[in-house]
Amino acid sequence: MDKTFNLIINGVGGQGVITLLWLIDKAAFAQGYDVRSSELHGLSQRGGSVEVHLRLGKKINSPLITNGKADLIISLEMMEGLRSISKAGKQTKFLVNEYALPFQGSLSLQEIRAKLDSLGGRLRIVPASFVCKEKLQNEIVSTVYLLGYAVANNLIPIKKESVLEVIKEMPEKYRDLNKNAFNLGFSNGK
Repeated sequence: MDKTFNLIINGVGGQGVITLLWLIDKAAFAQGYDVRSSELHGLSQRGGSVEVHLRLGKKINSPLITNGKADLIISLEMMEGLRSISKAGKQTKFLVNEYALPFQGSLSLQEIRAKLDSLGGRLRIVPASFVCKEKLQNEIVSTVYLLGYAVANNLIPIKKESVLEVIKEMPEKYRDLNKNAFNLGFSNGK
């Protein structure tokens, strides 16, 4: 990859934003990329917004992404996806979990979706939480599901094998669940 790849991940405290950052960071590094990331925490312990930046490429100097320069924004919650539109450029793609916390504002799920739909073909809304709850009985792994979906659709320059190797580094009691979530997202993304 000749170009630097810029990724923003956002969500709400407790959704696994930092775990997703760790997975992508380690997988990209294993593939030989220079990787820089920055955690921009909000009130994560209280369900507040959490945003992280990750840049990968041949040589990366700064972890922060200038507004309009993100290649991909992964939002783990729909209102966070809506909030991140102001950080996007015309080339930015969005991968948004079809999940909205009830206390995230006065807009309904339909209103949030209608505003996100203005992004047109750059937007993919995926029912990751619903699928993970139904198929794996655990919606918190929706983050890893979204990563599988992103890899399958070439939204991120990370290889499936690289992510699966990093999952092996997780605590044993979480490995199979995360592997299953990633594979489910990958197969549903094709």
